[in-house]
Amino acid sequence: MKFINNLFIVIMIITGSVVVYKAEAKEVWVITSLNWQPYSGAEIMNQGNSIQKLRSILKKEKIELLVEFHPWKRSQAKAKSKEYIGYFPAWPEEVYEGFIASRVIDWSDIAVMKQSNNSVVFKDIDELFQKYKVGVVRTYTYPKAIEDAMKKYPHNVDSTMSEVSLLKKLSSGRHPVAITDPNVMKYLAEKEGIANIELVKHITKKELVLALRDDADNKPRIALLKKLLTTVK
Repeated sequence: MKFINNLFIVIMIITGSVVVYKAEAKEVWVITSLNWQPYSGAEIMNQGNSIQKLRSILKKEKIELLVEFHPWKRSQAKAKSKEYIGYFPAWPEEVYEGFIASRVIDWSDIAVMKQSNNSVVFKDIDELFQKYKVGVVRTYTYPKAIEDAMKKYPHNVDSTMSEVSLLKKLSSGRHPVAITDPNVMKYLAEKEGIANIELVKHITKKELVLALRDDADNKPRIALLKKLLTTVK
């Protein structure tokens, strides 16, 4: 009888925990993302700094955030499904048709990086692409000034599929400069044991937004997130 009573208590505790957990999580939002450390990543603490910021914002409304990580283009394609509310983190230029940009959730940088033993001199983005072979990530949509220069000087654009490839090409001298977020390249350089990369010049700070699926089902979430982000400083 004592064993049965103890078992009943254990079951009640477990059941009670489940009920409490469900009560705390009012809703679950599922998004897609990419491995773009330190902002987002499947294998890093809290799934990245930007993911953690979004999760903390949603927690105010007791919303649980689940994140699926895929290559960037696949993340954007999968987010069209009603299983997901959108994809994050995106530059505003990467919020495509069928999606709407949230208010700013976090910030990233865009900069020109170079191999340490190279001398790189330029006055603007146009001259950078005119004078040098520039490494970029193929799946990104860069700010307009960069995209325009890439179209103007296609022979000086060296595109690659990932940040890791971009880093290794730059380190080995395949191209003398690259345009990316310096925080991402520095993170990967340390992880890969690469020490011959340095920053040349900051170009701009860029907003990181959640690209929300723009349809009737998502309208309440869009409105709620707008309200939550209005109070975020």
